[in-house]
Amino acid sequence: MKSILQIAINELGTKEIVGSQGHNPRIIEYANEAGFTSVGDDETAWCSIFMNWVAMKANFERTKKMNARSWLNIGLTVTNPEPGNMVIFWRGSKHSWQGHVAIFIGFSKDGNRIFCLGGNQGNQVSITAYSKDRLLGFRKLQNIDKIELPDCVLKKDDTGQNVVALQEALKLAGFDCGTSDGVFGNKTEEALKDLQSSCDKLEIDGVYGQKTKEFLETLLSK
Repeated sequence: MKSILQIAINELGTKEIVGSQGHNPRIIEYANEAGFTSVGDDETAWCSIFMNWVAMKANFERTKKMNARSWLNIGLTVTNPEPGNMVIFWRGSKHSWQGHVAIFIGFSKDGNRIFCLGGNQGNQVSITAYSKDRLLGFRKLQNIDKIELPDCVLKKDDTGQNVVALQEALKLAGFDCGTSDGVFGNKTEEALKDLQSSCDKLEIDGVYGQKTKEFLETLLSK
């Protein structure tokens, strides 16, 4: 399954057709495939349409709404965003209904701008920087597939996709292990110990094994 970023990157450069020359069928396709079948043009504000389409293609939860601020009511709130998280900005006024939603890429060196990949940015799918002053929040979307936890033992200094799966599961259960980079480092070990310490039947050793897996599965099932 491709990631949200991979899917969105493949759409870079898709732009509206200017004036009376028609409408870009690709943008209309985003709308129709995402369930907005009443949209038949590329002039309707489509940033949320694009995010709904990308999330659908990646098999992640989505708002199914066309207003950008609807993304504030979905996913997990994050304060230290990773590339691929959703970022929501206000437009017009912070207390209005207007907004913009896109995929977080990173911060500028001075921290005052937020780079994001999104639709309807300069009338196209592009990477654009927005002022941090317009930020409303970041959200981490959850995959709608059942999480498959690794069956193997994992410990500090291990690497690979099994570690990524463990890191994603820990964060979904509310234990901050930092970036899901596939490296079992200090932060992953500490998050695992925090998880183990919440169950009086687990040894707090920072090692992922069968008993820890079963407890984590129980938490995620809730």
